[in-house]
Amino acid sequence: MSDHTFPTSSSYTDPDSFLGPDSFVGPDSFTDHDFEFVAPGELGPGQRWSTWDDIGVLAGPEPWPDWLITADAAVDTELGILKTGKEADVFLLERATPDQSCILAAKRYRGYDRKLFHRDSGYQEGRKLRRSRDRRAAAKGTRWGRSVEAGQWAAAEFGYLSQFASLGLPVPYPVQLDGTEILMEFITLADGTGAPRLAQTRPDRFRLETYWEQLTQAMSVMAGLGLTHGDLSAFNILAADQRIVIIDLPQAVDIVSNPQGVEFLARDCRNVCAWFTARGLAADADALLADLVAQAW
Repeated sequence: MSDHTFPTSSSYTDPDSFLGPDSFVGPDSFTDHDFEFVAPGELGPGQRWSTWDDIGVLAGPEPWPDWLITADAAVDTELGILKTGKEADVFLLERATPDQSCILAAKRYRGYDRKLFHRDSGYQEGRKLRRSRDRRAAAKGTRWGRSVEAGQWAAAEFGYLSQFASLGLPVPYPVQLDGTEILMEFITLADGTGAPRLAQTRPDRFRLETYWEQLTQAMSVMAGLGLTHGDLSAFNILAADQRIVIIDLPQAVDIVSNPQGVEFLARDCRNVCAWFTARGLAADADALLADLVAQAW
């Protein structure tokens, strides 16, 4: 039996593990199991060989965390669905060898059956598909076009997660990108259960101030890169004990090149300030916006 280990805050510089779906299936039920490593030739339902070294798969930024399994002989085992949403579903997946295992979040974008992001045009100002065929297909909403869009959103999120994780920002570590699937760090509490959304918590005054400081520092660094989350709220932030982790980043907006960039930034400021103010911490959205705009220009 393999002893599966969960990433902790010491695994790397500061980790959402998930991405912004609407409904949440508690991960607690996944923490009471031991998962048996399966020898070559004995893969069962819901299992596959690790795709880490597959052609076309992009790996996360180096240095790789100590908990990450990169062995060719590792087996991926589906553990069940964690969250569902309009654009993507998030599943739990164990990657294991005979000696080591880790639990990952697998975010899989849908492209064939549903349209992604009802505000696509606003978020994508300043972005452009390279091939004219892909642009036409996406504009017409064809099956191929929806598939292309799904891949574009997955690639965008993986890129932002890689950039932010490399800078030490509090995001889930992105393990790999394979088409429309992103494998990333599963963010947990100290006891191994999945970290809740900030909106589900009632932190005391000290922790509230700690979370606010971490969040505004992260927003400031993003603004310095000319970026804002674009859909930031207490529902897209995880509360992992003493730290926060920002999740759901496919729609991150370029504040400078996107004509609506400052509007998205202002909305992010209003959303987070409203939540913290409602819990007794004075948070001025206008002042925060002014500080972030100054960072961007």
